[in-house]
Amino acid sequence: MVSVFSRFRTGAAAAGTNAASQWLWYPRARRVRRASPRYTSVGYGIHHASSLWWAGIFEALRPDHAAPAGRAARAAAVAALAYAVDYHVVPRRLSPGFEHRIGAAGMFSAYAAFALGLYLGSRPRRGHAGVRATRRRGAPSAPG
Repeated sequence: MVSVFSRFRTGAAAAGTNAASQWLWYPRARRVRRASPRYTSVGYGIHHASSLWWAGIFEALRPDHAAPAGRAARAAAVAALAYAVDYHVVPRRLSPGFEHRIGAAGMFSAYAAFALGLYLGSRPRRGHAGVRATRRRGAPSAPG
């Protein structure tokens, strides 16, 4: 969403990602539009690492058995907490910085997409621990 809205608003998809590299190159990183190893790769790395951090918090808050509505609420809460910390707790230099490139609709979309990603990533998958695999008809049952 950051790249999509950045492209729409600035004409350059990398501009929003570059802004996250302000952790190292403040304030210049906010103004760089073109993709570059210095700004884009560092901005991507910072953004990706912070997403993994918040995903870890999301997983740490996981109850043993979460219904879909509970997972959705937890995903929305973690995304909202990430926004609050990103823009109201940490120093400006440590914020994502992409708000200058993607606008309010882009901000909402980015954090909503993050919540959706947390939710979809938490869905139980067939055959994984904690999820009952269905037996094929005629297959022998496990000793019990």
